[in-house]
Amino acid sequence: MSLNTVLSAATSGLMAAQTGLRVVSDNVANINTPGYTRKVVSQENRISAGMGIGVDVTEVKRVADRFLQAASLRATSDAASASAIADALDNAQSLFGDPSAPTSFFAQLNNVFSAFSAAADDPSSALRRSSAVSAMENFLGEASRIGASLANLGKTTDSRIAANVDRVNDLLEQIDSLNTDIMSVKMTGGDATGSENIQSKLVDELSGLMNVKVSPRDMGGVDVRTTEGVVLAGAVLAKLTYHRSDSGNSYITSSTVGVPNSESRFTLTGGEIHGLMTLRNVELGGISDQLGEMVSRAAEQINIAANASSSVPAPARLTGRNTGFGADMESAAAGFTGISNVAITDENGVVQRHVQIDFDNHTMTIDGGAVVGFTDATFDADLDGALAGFGTASFAAGRLTIEATTPDHGVALAEDAANPSNKAGRGFGSFFGMNDLIRSDGLASYETGLTGTSNHGFGAGEQIIFRLTDANNQLIRDATITIPAGGTMDDLLAELNANGTGLGVQGSFSLNQYGELSFTPKQAGVTLSVTSDATQRGPGGPTMSQFFGLGAAERGNRGSRFFVDPAIVSDPSKLPFAQLDLNATPGQAGLVIGDGRGALALAKAGDAPGHFSATGGMGATTGSLSAFFSEVSGSIARKADTASSRQQSADSVKLEADARRQSVEGVNLDEELISMTTYQQAYNASSRLIQAAKEMMDQLINLV
Repeated sequence: MSLNTVLSAATSGLMAAQTGLRVVSDNVANINTPGYTRKVVSQENRISAGMGIGVDVTEVKRVADRFLQAASLRATSDAASASAIADALDNAQSLFGDPSAPTSFFAQLNNVFSAFSAAADDPSSALRRSSAVSAMENFLGEASRIGASLANLGKTTDSRIAANVDRVNDLLEQIDSLNTDIMSVKMTGGDATGSENIQSKLVDELSGLMNVKVSPRDMGGVDVRTTEGVVLAGAVLAKLTYHRSDSGNSYITSSTVGVPNSESRFTLTGGEIHGLMTLRNVELGGISDQLGEMVSRAAEQINIAANASSSVPAPARLTGRNTGFGADMESAAAGFTGISNVAITDENGVVQRHVQIDFDNHTMTIDGGAVVGFTDATFDADLDGALAGFGTASFAAGRLTIEATTPDHGVALAEDAANPSNKAGRGFGSFFGMNDLIRSDGLASYETGLTGTSNHGFGAGEQIIFRLTDANNQLIRDATITIPAGGTMDDLLAELNANGTGLGVQGSFSLNQYGELSFTPKQAGVTLSVTSDATQRGPGGPTMSQFFGLGAAERGNRGSRFFVDPAIVSDPSKLPFAQLDLNATPGQAGLVIGDGRGALALAKAGDAPGHFSATGGMGATTGSLSAFFSEVSGSIARKADTASSRQQSADSVKLEADARRQSVEGVNLDEELISMTTYQQAYNASSRLIQAAKEMMDQLINLV
C-alpha cells in the first residue's frame, strides 16, 4: 500500500469523524427542540482492487421508526377526535345545568307544575295566576336559550371544520413541496434531515386534524394517504373540499390538483375534523332533537289539560293551531274515536248550546236532543250547523276556529269522562290546539294521525332530496324522491321504499300508529337528512320535511318555537282553571268562578301518561313527562361522561405512543456522549495516521 493510499484512507477517516462530530453536536444542540429527530451517520468501507482504502459517509439519516410513528399518528388522531367531542358535549351538558340544582332547565318544568298546584288551591288569586304564567315563560325562555346556544355550537363547529380543512390543504401543499426539496438534496448526497424534520412536524400536525397513513418514498420524502389508500401528498397532490349543507348532513371529499372530475369520497375515522363532523352531523343534532321532544311534549301535556278546561267566562273565540292539513278537512278529522263536547256559554257561564260529538258513530247531539250525522270531509260545516244561532265553526289554512255568535258569549270544550275523544294520543281540542296555553311558531308535533289509506296531500311530481351519510360522516348517496301519482300514504311509502328510485336499499320508511313517519336504516350509524324540499301539502301548506319532521335540522329547531299565548300573558285571568260541567243543560251554569279543577289538571300534567318519539339515540317510549325528562337528563349526562372517558383513554394511549416514539427518536445525552467520544478517538487515530505517513514521507525524502 502506497503512502498516498494511507493518506487518503486517513483523510477519509478524518472527514467521517468530523461529520460524526458535527451530527452529534447538532443532536445535542436540539435536545429540547420539539419534533426534532436525532441523526446518525451511516458509514461504509471504501474498497479498491479488493483492498480497504478508507471509509465513506454514505448518509446522514434520522433515527425514525415507521411503526412507532404510525402508532403515534394514529393515537394523535384518536385523541384529537375524542377531545373535540368531549369538549363540545361538556359545553352542551352545561347548558342544561345540574339536574339537582333549582335553577337547571329540568327544574324549570317542576316550577311550572308547582305554580299550577298553588293556583289550584286559590284559583281566583291574581298573584298565583301571574306566577303560573311567569313559570311557563321562564321554562320556554330557558328552552329557547338552550336551543339558540346549541345552534351557535353547530355554527362554531361548522366554522372550525372549514378552517381545519383549509389548514389540511395548506399542510398537504407544504408536505408535497418538501418532498421535492428532500429528493433534490439526497440526489446530490447532501444532508436532508432538516427538511425531513420539518416535514415530520407537518405530518404530526396533519394527524391531529385527520387520520392518515404515511410511508417513505424510495428517493426521499413521504407519501401521505387516507385509510383507504387515496394519495393526498407524494405521488400526487390532493385538495379536500368541505360540502356544507344548512339543512342536511355535511361531508368531505378529496380531488387531485390539476385533474378535472377527480373528486372522490374517503373515510375519516380520527382527527379533530372527524370529531367535529360527528358533532355537527350527529351529536349536536341529537341533543337539539331531545330538547325539542322534551319541550314539545311538555307543551302537549299542558295543552291537553288546557283544552279539557276553560276560563270563566269562556273565550269568545277559539282558534286552533296550524295542523298542516291546509284545506283538507277530511284528513284532519279522520281517525278520531270517542266523544267530545262543545258548549256556548254566556258571560256568567250559563250554557246556551251544547253539542256532543260522537266520533265513533259520526253523530252530533244538540242540547241532549236532536241527533245529526256528520262526515269527516264536512266536519266543520256540520259543526257549524249544529251550533247555528249560537256559534260558528270553520276550517282554513289548517286551523279550526269555533266562535260564539254573541260578543259576550264564549266557547268551552270538554272531553267525555268515560270515553274521551282520541286521535294520535290527543283529544279533539288538543289535536286541533283549540285552547292551547302554549303556542308554536311552526309545526311541533309530527304525529299526524294519518294511516296508510289517508291522503298524503302532496302534489304529484314534486321532489324532495334525502341525504344518507354513514357512521364516519361519509356521503352514501343523495336520493331525489318524486311524489307519485297515487295519493295515499301507502303510495308515498311505496315510492320512498323503492329499491331503485327510493331508499329501499339503505333502509325503510314506516308510519306508526300515531301517524308519525320515520326512517329505519339497515346499517347501524346511517343518518338521514334533507338537503332540499320542494314539496307542499296544499297551497301555502308545509313541506314534507316540515309536516313529518324529517331530518335533524327540522326536528332540532322545535325547542325554540314555543311561547305562552299572548292573550294569557296580557291577562292571566284567562287561564283555563275551570272545567265545563257536562251535566248542565241549556239555561244552567256550566262554568263557575272559583272552580280549580282545570288548574289541578294542569298541575298533574307532568304525571299523565304519554308517548315519546325516538330522539337523539333514545328509542320510542311511554310514560310520564317527568320520567321522560329524567331519562333525557341521564342520556345527555351519559353522553358527556362517555365522551370524557374516551378522551382520557385516548390521551393515555397517545402519551404512551409518543413516549415510546420519543425513546427511539429523541436525543439521549449519554448516547451522544458515547458517540462523541468514539468520533473523537477516530479523529485522533486518523490524525496520528496522517502524522505517521507525513513522517515516513519526510524520511524517504531525506534519504533521497
